[in-house]
Amino acid sequence: MKQIRINRRAMLQGLGSIAIGLPFLEEMVIAAPKALPEVPVRAFNLFFGLGIPAPLQQDGYAGVLEPLKPLSDKLLILQNVDQVRCDESGINAHFDGASAAFTAEPPNGEAKAGGPSIDQVIRRSAYPNGLPQGMVPTLVAGTFFRRSRVSRYVHSYNEDGTVAATIQEKPRDLFNRVFGSIELAGDSSDVRRQRLRQSVLDSVVDQYQFYTGDRSPLGKSSRARVADHLDRVREFEQRAFQLDAISAEAPRVPPSSKLAHGGQADPGGEGIDMPLDDLTTEWRLMADLYALTIQMDRARFGSLTFLAAGERLRVKGKYEYKGKTHFEFDDATQLNGSGSKGCSHEWWHQFNEKKENQQLRAHAHMKMRELAYFLTALDNEESRDANGRTILENSLITISTESGDGRHNDVKRELSGVFHAITGANGRFKTGQTLDVSAEGIDLYNTMLTGMNSKKHLGPIDREHRPVESILA
Repeated sequence: MKQIRINRRAMLQGLGSIAIGLPFLEEMVIAAPKALPEVPVRAFNLFFGLGIPAPLQQDGYAGVLEPLKPLSDKLLILQNVDQVRCDESGINAHFDGASAAFTAEPPNGEAKAGGPSIDQVIRRSAYPNGLPQGMVPTLVAGTFFRRSRVSRYVHSYNEDGTVAATIQEKPRDLFNRVFGSIELAGDSSDVRRQRLRQSVLDSVVDQYQFYTGDRSPLGKSSRARVADHLDRVREFEQRAFQLDAISAEAPRVPPSSKLAHGGQADPGGEGIDMPLDDLTTEWRLMADLYALTIQMDRARFGSLTFLAAGERLRVKGKYEYKGKTHFEFDDATQLNGSGSKGCSHEWWHQFNEKKENQQLRAHAHMKMRELAYFLTALDNEESRDANGRTILENSLITISTESGDGRHNDVKRELSGVFHAITGANGRFKTGQTLDVSAEGIDLYNTMLTGMNSKKHLGPIDREHRPVESILA
């Protein structure tokens, strides 16, 4: 059978806004001789709350960064990044440091950043005429609970400092944002119940049968891969909506998320009780859905947050790593406190470089485990681009946080040594190393933008540009 080249962004189009991208297939790279493989420009900001005190970063992969070690050859760890220029007098780094993450600018009020984030500058530079039709322009999502100021949890901003997209904080909202929802004829008084009568896949069943059937332009292995791919979409839909099955028999209305959202997630800053298993289960579904969206080429820009800046949770439960109990969290009991005084946030205030800091280390290690979970989801066969590299290797994924200390007793120390790591962006930046850059965040970010062929830089126009050339490949 003569094979037909299929566009890399081939999609199954359903009712309304539903669009389900096909996985990468061999038929997508059968092109004219000497044609270069198409690799999309992508940039995502990955944020985690509370930070890693600079002294603990010095331990490298032998310390709290251990969960990132399997990805070490695909990451560039950056030490001694300074965000002091973003200090807001009278406000601690949970706010101004978080605002500086990925923007290198102090906040502009409680609802805006001081300027655009890295991903949005790259987006407008790489796609000045807009992204291909059918894409989510910017995807912002996260699992977070501290909400007092927007920049604690949103980390993708437009040129004027406004948020680049509404953040999706529930897995089923993220699923609907990516795939759309089915609109059925008849009574629409209960949209949620109508949504549950069908899977979004039910609206593309004819196309699915075409691509997997005898008349398909695909080879046998590609047909099987399409079937497996759509099974994954169905699996994530079932997980997001907590359904035992999806069929025309109207499955049960899904229960609410086990975790608090909205105002209930942040009752006056006093924190909430958080079973570790519930936290990681919801985060991993969010991470899986976000990764699936990138794999299907539905999003190329945005941000993902695992816990907000200044997060206040009373975490409890056994923390397992590599099949063993690494630590047992019981923040309120171990801190002998209630309300905000019993939250893991307090371990950062109590940090002392002359002590073991066992609880803080365990929390930071857990955060790295969960970031590694997401990054690993972009570094497998399902994430292979046309050039043979994975999405993780081809994308610019910038990882950061709000603070390099956390004790609120020294602004310079708190906003210096802020943890940063980046991926290689298709060979543009060094990986497999830990570099002491001893640079301001604005110079680091602007060097990254230069490496991504962006003519726009962050910060004041008349500021001297001081490139951090050591990060460039």
